[in-house]
Amino acid sequence: MKNHQNTSSICVYSMSLLFLALLLVGCTEQESGVFQGYVEGEYVHVSSPVGGTLMSLSVERGQVVAAGSPLFTLERELERAVVSEAEHGLQQAQDNLANLEKGQRPSEIASILARLRQATASSNLAKVEFQRRQRLIAEQTISQEELDRAETDYDQKRQRVKEIRAELETARLGARSDEVQAAMAAVRQASAKLEQALWSFDQKKCSAPVDALVFDTMYREGEWVSTGSPVVSLLPPSQVEVRFYVPQTKVARIRQGQKAEVFFDGIDRPVEITVSYVSPEAEYTPPVIYSSESRAKLVFMVKGRPSLEQARLLHPGQPVDVSIPELSDQE
Repeated sequence: MKNHQNTSSICVYSMSLLFLALLLVGCTEQESGVFQGYVEGEYVHVSSPVGGTLMSLSVERGQVVAAGSPLFTLERELERAVVSEAEHGLQQAQDNLANLEKGQRPSEIASILARLRQATASSNLAKVEFQRRQRLIAEQTISQEELDRAETDYDQKRQRVKEIRAELETARLGARSDEVQAAMAAVRQASAKLEQALWSFDQKKCSAPVDALVFDTMYREGEWVSTGSPVVSLLPPSQVEVRFYVPQTKVARIRQGQKAEVFFDGIDRPVEITVSYVSPEAEYTPPVIYSSESRAKLVFMVKGRPSLEQARLLHPGQPVDVSIPELSDQE
């Protein structure tokens, strides 16, 4: 009977020590500056605003690309034909404007000058004939009718000279201002049409907007890509962040710009991050945090970003532990 009592006492004592140890462990975890979290990434989905058949895919999953590197090209033969047509239309409009601005060609002006010389000679001859008839009428050797005919012929030839001179001035000035303005408007219209055609042509060849990791490709060559459908998904290093969850008892001591250390399997040294966001709303620990001790606790989400160099060590969905040295020093 005595042995049984001793055994019972030992069991109770052992259970008490175990409970105390678990309690101390739980308190240590709650009071330490280490928090559970995971890596998250904000992806850049590259698509074309114009649909078409995927002719070439220049990247593959897991590849690192630099800004400006080609990603994919859609079929664009129709757009190339539209560009060619728009280029010819613009050239035609520009030639028409230049022709109106510079006036008639030299050969046409030379022809007008020749007609002017001929008309001037005829006018001079008519003048001489008219003056001779005036002398003859004074001598009463011709009739008044003959003098009138000579005067009329001289007057007509003088007016012809004036007409050709005006034509020459017009030829040298070029087209009228309203015709030039209309030609200039046609050039602007043709230029806008060419810009639109070039835009559609360029939109079917997409390049990387930033340095990034090719996270995924959604189509294979030869497949039809709908308008606006993403073809390549990129993960820029600047869009990699760590999300971790802090109990409500400690969130007041965390601020933006604070440094933290990220631990995960497979590294010798922690990755340093800078706190960029502290959520103002409490929530229950999300299911991605695999901790049976804290899954029912109210916590606040905190976001931190690593440097661009160290961001490549982190992978979206990866579970991590985050330590804030300042909190540990204050414990």
